[in-house]
Amino acid sequence: MRDLTDKRLIYLKGVLFLVCGGLAAGLLLIETPTVRTAVLLGLAVWCFARSYYFAFYVIEHYVDGGYKYAGLTYFVRYLYGRRNSDVETE
Repeated sequence: MRDLTDKRLIYLKGVLFLVCGGLAAGLLLIETPTVRTAVLLGLAVWCFARSYYFAFYVIEHYVDGGYKYAGLTYFVRYLYGRRNSDVETE
């Protein structure tokens, strides 16, 4: 599969992510309309967003400037590779 390069399609993809996330959150809140559910859902969304930011932006800009991300699978490979290289150097 080739990279997505059309700016309109990239924006459409972003909007579709927002719509899907909003629908999923809305359906969860309709199913269980409690403050507890809303708070836990908000906390889960916030934590996953922060972990995604950490996996890419923080690692690339503050930890390892040579790391260029390409997705979560590559991040897991990066972590696994660093762990193995740390063990080998000790």
